[in-house]
Amino acid sequence: MSDEPYDVDYDEVYRDTAGSGGPPWDIGGPQPALAAVLDGAVRGPKVLDIGCGAGDLAIALARRGHQVTAVDISRVAIDQARAKAAGEGLTVHFEVQDATRLSLPSAPFDSIFDSGLLHSLVRRGGGAADAYLAALPGLAAPGATVFVLAVSLADGQGWGVTEDLLRAGFAEPEWTGTEIEEIQVAAETDGRRLSLPGFLLRTVRASGA
Repeated sequence: MSDEPYDVDYDEVYRDTAGSGGPPWDIGGPQPALAAVLDGAVRGPKVLDIGCGAGDLAIALARRGHQVTAVDISRVAIDQARAKAAGEGLTVHFEVQDATRLSLPSAPFDSIFDSGLLHSLVRRGGGAADAYLAALPGLAAPGATVFVLAVSLADGQGWGVTEDLLRAGFAEPEWTGTEIEEIQVAAETDGRRLSLPGFLLRTVRASGA
């Protein structure tokens, strides 16, 4: 892999794909592996969705009565997400923020979701993933549940995460009960549904850390 940071203009990505169904990770709903945990496994009422994109996961959480804060680096994506939520009459607090420099006065949260953000930060390089992981404990209330869905490096694209990276990023004493399962991550491009190898991590913010 190159040592040069991987820089993406996400506003441009969302604008350029607006007429063709959105970027590959925008599949019109939550990732299947996360959809499976939305009923019964989410601790509330305050939930944070980091890297929310066009808002499908945040909106699914709001439909279930959670108080949702959702952030993304792309203003274009956030505008799309706000329009979707307004169209359903749902209240979601959307903000444009960089995940490596989050400022969220409403923290801490009872559950935190990361659907495809961490692997993007790993790919971005320049310490972005480390800065993000260092900030997460301060955003999670004691006992909070954190879910991270990420593409595996084993996909063969030259980027992604490993189980070792996930375990190192969510280790004791800050986190406890960390579980990682191998899953399939859904994507869509040119009207084709793709399935990529990935991981779903679940962990809990330690009460005494």
